[in-house]
Amino acid sequence: MSCWNPCGPKVRRGKLSLSMRILITGGFGFLGGRLAVYLAHAGHQVVLGSRNAVAPPAWLSQAEVANIDWDDAAALVRCCMGVDTVIQAAGMNAQDCATDPVAALAFNGVATARLVAAASLAGVERIIYFSTARIYADPLVGTITEETCPRNLHPYATSHLAGELAVLGACQRGDIQGIVLRLSNAFGAPMHKNVNCWMLLVNDLCRQAVQTRKLMLRSSGKQQRDFIAMTEVCRVTERLAVASGEDCLTGIFNIGSSEALSVLAMTQMIQQRCVRVLGFEPELLHKQELGDESVVPFTYQQTRLVAMGTQLDASKNIAEIDHLLRYCDATFEQTSTYDS
Repeated sequence: MSCWNPCGPKVRRGKLSLSMRILITGGFGFLGGRLAVYLAHAGHQVVLGSRNAVAPPAWLSQAEVANIDWDDAAALVRCCMGVDTVIQAAGMNAQDCATDPVAALAFNGVATARLVAAASLAGVERIIYFSTARIYADPLVGTITEETCPRNLHPYATSHLAGELAVLGACQRGDIQGIVLRLSNAFGAPMHKNVNCWMLLVNDLCRQAVQTRKLMLRSSGKQQRDFIAMTEVCRVTERLAVASGEDCLTGIFNIGSSEALSVLAMTQMIQQRCVRVLGFEPELLHKQELGDESVVPFTYQQTRLVAMGTQLDASKNIAEIDHLLRYCDATFEQTSTYDS
């Protein structure tokens, strides 16, 4: 069953150059920080959006920092002035959304709508909104494409859908070019250790390996997920940031590897890479498989990226795991216990 895609031919044609001024909201977070460094190394001028008035971080000292007041429409417009592309990478995580669904809708939905309006008034050419693959369903099963209708009613999914509609509605009206990226299970090292990213499965497992010399799963690990290296997410985001308007008319892009892997298989890969990279093999502990436990095949397809001639490379996952293990080894001390 196909879903209506509100991004149509009214969208403004691309005037973007290969070197741009890019505002990244949530610029000090996991996704925003990695994007900022990648885009700066690609030659773009990066503005880190933050709720707090702070100096540029040591890991990107050449960046500008914009103090974002999400409740002040005029201030949001000022933050967007002179910017070519806005990347909305700020948002509440799944756990916080479940705890406070009203706040989830207020930020992921309403605050995104305010940002879209401000960017349009400021003359920004394009806005890229990071949504989630979990918007489709939870768990994800079967074949998922950009035409699959979102059916997940978890506040994390519904609040992101509200943000998506704000972006795509503005795109349909011709106010701004709007791109929605539905991201699968991205992983990798953050720009600093206090980033809230250690609840992510691969990040959690790599930290466990270093701190406890164990890899502990709370399930049998049979469930399948689509894992993608953060380096690949950054590469494809930069590609979409500079793409012509004609390439981006469709609006919604799935971002994943198209190669589903069981949680247990990913854990075993981390175990093997730990031997190669750090010289020890962490003990793997997981629950025994239940007699009636079954797995429905899962494929997360990137139909629209492929149509553009762009595809994410799952083979980069190994290099990202190696980098993450080295990061954890340099950052965290070995302990007898570990709290994720």
